[in-house]
Amino acid sequence: MPAMAKLLIVEDDESVRTLAARALERAGHTIDIAADGAQGLSLIQAARGGYDLVVSDIRMPEMDGIEMAIAAAALFPAIKIVLMTGYADQRERAEELNGIILDVVQKPFTLAEIRSRVERALICFA
Repeated sequence: MPAMAKLLIVEDDESVRTLAARALERAGHTIDIAADGAQGLSLIQAARGGYDLVVSDIRMPEMDGIEMAIAAAALFPAIKIVLMTGYADQRERAEELNGIILDVVQKPFTLAEIRSRVERALICFA
């Protein structure tokens, strides 16, 4: 089990955001949340890229998860990002970001699934 990590969850759907935050807090992680990519990017900038992992939805208003991932990686090349999506076509967009995106979690997911995918990302890419 990896040590407690500092995570950022970026998700415009409040119920999904709350579910993921709760699951990961229970696993012992420190969680910050953002409601869209622009807010997520400003939190990443404020933390100087200091998140162990960013977990973001792909499809969001204003700035989507892929735009945010590209912008965050340009500023902080070591940043690690896991994307979530309910749309198959969005998965293909994420595949172009090899090296930035560690995993794409299909929605809907269970609490156990989001926890295990985050743990795996933290262990494999520590």
